[in-house]
Amino acid sequence: MILITGGLGFIGSHIALHLLSKGQQVVLVDNLVNSHPQTLDRLQYISGQYIPYLQVDVRNTPALTKFVEQYPIDAVIHCAGFKSVQESALKPIEYYNNNLSALMSVVRMMQRIGCRNFVHISSLMIYGRSELGLSENTPLNYDYVNPYVQSQQMMEKILADVFQHDTEWNIGVLRVGNVAGAFEQGFWGEFVPKLPKSIMGLLMQVANHEREGIELYQSAKTQDHTVERSFVHILDVCDAIDKTLEWLKQQQHRYEVLNISRAEATSMAELLQAAERVTLARIPALESTVGVHSQVLEQIGADVSKAKQLLDWSAQRTVEQMLKDQWRFYRGG
Repeated sequence: MILITGGLGFIGSHIALHLLSKGQQVVLVDNLVNSHPQTLDRLQYISGQYIPYLQVDVRNTPALTKFVEQYPIDAVIHCAGFKSVQESALKPIEYYNNNLSALMSVVRMMQRIGCRNFVHISSLMIYGRSELGLSENTPLNYDYVNPYVQSQQMMEKILADVFQHDTEWNIGVLRVGNVAGAFEQGFWGEFVPKLPKSIMGLLMQVANHEREGIELYQSAKTQDHTVERSFVHILDVCDAIDKTLEWLKQQQHRYEVLNISRAEATSMAELLQAAERVTLARIPALESTVGVHSQVLEQIGADVSKAKQLLDWSAQRTVEQMLKDQWRFYRGG
């Protein structure tokens, strides 16, 4: 069985459905800070089976361990944590406390139950530098001042230390791009809150006439003066995790970091144009001064050749497909 922390969130719930469709059994834990209890009911209805679940903050190691001990867990996918770059600048202590404590608690739990196969969901933002060809060998910029980025850097350092001092661990760290999309049939996707933390959520609201426009930083040193990001469809992420789990089963004491994203970066202006084509709605771009006096990472692009070589994985879906699938789900299928 596979334990998924943050299992009712956007990424975690998609992974759960994907693995269930492959005949895997999953166990979910989530504290519902960024998710909804109804998500479990819908997951069970769609999958047609009972899914073990506990509402718990994974930082509560005794409660987490007591629950997980009931099941034969052979791998853990760690999705729990706070993930907003902008929000972390406003709540630095909350981000450090949540992200670092959650990881350490999950690792302690795994040590106690004897499970050593671990997939950690990280981010391309971890590099802390503006480049289009970021590879796994690119040194992390530890001087980039952002609590979310620095917490991710610290988490990978913790995992590397755990691996170095315990020869039983197999760890796959997936540095994922901006995740978007939904299941292609429209039956499962991201539930966008009233105040979205992602640009995709904001785009959906503007296209659906719930918001006047979207604020864009338009002073970047790029071709169209908007920042460029690597996006990846949630189903491509699910495929990557599935392949990582299979790969880990064949390893003996292995630690690997993999970029998981589309090879091509997309500018925010290009993203808006694609969203207008997909939704047939006008999406006004409003000038934003956010980031003018801070360290804006203007280009985040990934070299994904290692994932192709090691896992035979590459992103199959376009940015336009992500928008189509997300829009279909957002509009109710």
